[in-house]
Amino acid sequence: MTDLFPSSFFKGQPLRFAAVLMACCLSVASAQGLRPAAAGSAWGLPAAAPAASRTADYIVALVNGEPITNHDVRQRLLRVEQQLARQGANVPNRSQLLPEVVDMLINERALVQSATEAGIRVDDASLNQAELSVAAQNQLTIEGLRQRLTAEGLDAGQFRRELRDQILLQRAREREVEQRVKITDADIDAFLREQRTQAGAAAAGLDLSHVLVLVPENASEALVRERQARAQQVADRARAPGANFAALAREFSDAPEGASGGGFGMRPADRLPELFVQAVRDLPVGGVAGPIRSPAGFHVLRLNERQQAGAPALSEVQTHARHILLRTGPQMSQAQAVAQLARWREEISAGQANFETLAREHSQDGSASNGGDLGWVGPGQFVPEFESVMDALQPGQLSQPVVSRFGVHLIRVDERRERTLSDREQRELARDVLRDRRAEEALRVWMQDVRQRAFVEQRDDPRP
Repeated sequence: MTDLFPSSFFKGQPLRFAAVLMACCLSVASAQGLRPAAAGSAWGLPAAAPAASRTADYIVALVNGEPITNHDVRQRLLRVEQQLARQGANVPNRSQLLPEVVDMLINERALVQSATEAGIRVDDASLNQAELSVAAQNQLTIEGLRQRLTAEGLDAGQFRRELRDQILLQRAREREVEQRVKITDADIDAFLREQRTQAGAAAAGLDLSHVLVLVPENASEALVRERQARAQQVADRARAPGANFAALAREFSDAPEGASGGGFGMRPADRLPELFVQAVRDLPVGGVAGPIRSPAGFHVLRLNERQQAGAPALSEVQTHARHILLRTGPQMSQAQAVAQLARWREEISAGQANFETLAREHSQDGSASNGGDLGWVGPGQFVPEFESVMDALQPGQLSQPVVSRFGVHLIRVDERRERTLSDREQRELARDVLRDRRAEEALRVWMQDVRQRAFVEQRDDPRP
């Protein structure tokens, strides 16, 4: 279940339960919506407060003169607790959660005020589209969504006001991040050098030999000390001038390769135990490391050769997929579109229908004339609700009907490949990664600035 308030606006604030608080939220940018909860309120929303509670409501805090009431706190607190429970996490007691929730609401209120003062506005068309996305994600019409919200004690007008605030915050966030985050060509060059160095180190080849002195499971302390002493004897002899490590391995090693001299041969570093790679990282060729302890016992290692790898080019996994899209509206409800695509899925799976033919005849997307072919695509080119399902499919598999902001899809993955990116694509990817990294810090600084400028007056303590 995803709740009504967007997680992205609260990243970086110093809340002990920030990750949970953020998980309770609706991201307008990715069109996430309300989803039925497993138990309790069908929508994961708190039920309407009894009339007596509402008349007894009071102000908990003022943010630049605007009140946050105890009812506001209770509503958000319930959402946080529900989200924790759904995640299977331990739910802290309310005395711990209450101050975190109050702080979250204060930050949110200050940010909305700041965005409004900056002249950011949300028109009705944008608000209507966001509401439609929430309804679509829950397989409801707009009217159905409003009816369910009303049944859960939340006024449809209040829901739209809160949704408008979240779009406002999203736009303010984008503006602030755009102003504060600048990526230069020098930044990109440094990032690519770092990535290639790390990738090259992982791919570097190591030729190791080793002796394993086995320690049985549940061995006594005396036996462990005896085996460690034996391994130390091997290490001392291996370090002596003119030592024959292969002969030592044949005499002492309990590993299968001991009989052939203990050699692994040349292997990429990422195909060797990390314990071994770290142990020989600073060794010269011919050097001996150990004894080092692992769950199997004690190891003595010799570095026979180190092979430096060339810097590999960056690559990405691409997917070749097709889809059939049915758009919903007055002529076809979402439920009808889901049912129709489910029937076609069964016919295709049974060999009674052809995916490409159905796409050409019925799909309401520009890809219809090509049998629904979307071509080869990399990560991030589709909306999240579509891409997450597509990525989980194996080549040849069909999805169940998938609801997105555009309608309902039936997806088939045909192929996958790993493709080396061109220099231009590598630089664009690096720019995106750096922007994401710096955007979070910029957002944190912006939020701190807004909070510091806000006049916050704490009134009565909240009560759950």
